Amino acid sequence: MREGWARQQAARVLQKETIGSRLRLVQRMGEFTGLYPWQWTPADGEAFIAGLRSGPKPIQLSTARTYEVMIALFVEYLLDMRYGWVELCLDRFGEAPQEVFHEGNSVLHAVEYEGDPRRRPLDYDEVQALFDAADSRVKRIRGQGRKGALTALRDAAVLKTIYAYGTRRTESSRVDLVDLRRSRSAPDFDRFGNMAVRHGKSSKGAPPKRRSVLLVPEMDWVVDVLGEWIEEIRPHFSPGRHPALWVTERVGRLSPRSINEAFVAARTDGGLDEDLDLHCLRHSYITHLTEFGYPARFVQEQVGHSHASTTAVYMGVSNEYRNQLLEASLKRRLGDDWDVTS
Repeated sequence: MREGWARQQAARVLQKETIGSRLRLVQRMGEFTGLYPWQWTPADGEAFIAGLRSGPKPIQLSTARTYEVMIALFVEYLLDMRYGWVELCLDRFGEAPQEVFHEGNSVLHAVEYEGDPRRRPLDYDEVQALFDAADSRVKRIRGQGRKGALTALRDAAVLKTIYAYGTRRTESSRVDLVDLRRSRSAPDFDRFGNMAVRHGKSSKGAPPKRRSVLLVPEMDWVVDVLGEWIEEIRPHFSPGRHPALWVTERVGRLSPRSINEAFVAARTDGGLDEDLDLHCLRHSYITHLTEFGYPARFVQEQVGHSHASTTAVYMGVSNEYRNQLLEASLKRRLGDDWDVTS
């Protein structure tokens, strides 16, 4: 059954990672119930999700819905008469697959955003504290005479680059040297004026989305960061002809997991909120570009969102910025004689 479902999804040109994650979930469901798929009942599905939603590390509401949809898709495949599983199960076992998740026991999609409310943008002081902690890690390792100073230098550069371009961790991992390009409108940024993201987050059944991220003047400090990494630090890893911008000590591509671990280490050393995660740097990028005064459409295209509403979810502008907008609006309406203290 799983093999047949995998072939069906492959025929729809779904990515191997997507197919693999769905098959693993179906296997987890089987291991949890101890039953074959044609024996699953709605009660089994409810118990499976309830178990994942409890315990020390419960899954998020949106994850629960995703799991329910995946299992429902698998059962839908089994119930499709064109594949003959219902007839085969009735003939051999005297029972057939049945719907596991239905309208009465599925998570409703009641709101547009259901992410963890603790995930938020970092303010400017927190961003600086994160970078200072990453830089201090280099000095501490060198002072102790231990190995790892080069990797610490790399990790600090990775975190700064992610914030400067607003990329996701997988996108950052897959950036190659050739993806860094000059920008006609900003020649002073050298080869770092434009980053080509060729492995953006894809929609279901679609190839990775591509986009170009322009380096904005407020982030021009990253030119020195990347220049130092490429010209002075990266050669010490002996990368040879490896195309990746970020390489490991074993001359491999730095993984998204390693990038995440670099953030956690800097967050801990900097004494920042433990609820902050790497993706919060992307939230910060969107928020700060908005506060810098860039139009919403420009920000949306920079981060590769298909819909403006998605970009808005990431935004968490400060009260000071909102007050500035209000004051500017009042001045336009009441004239230059308007006094903020009045």
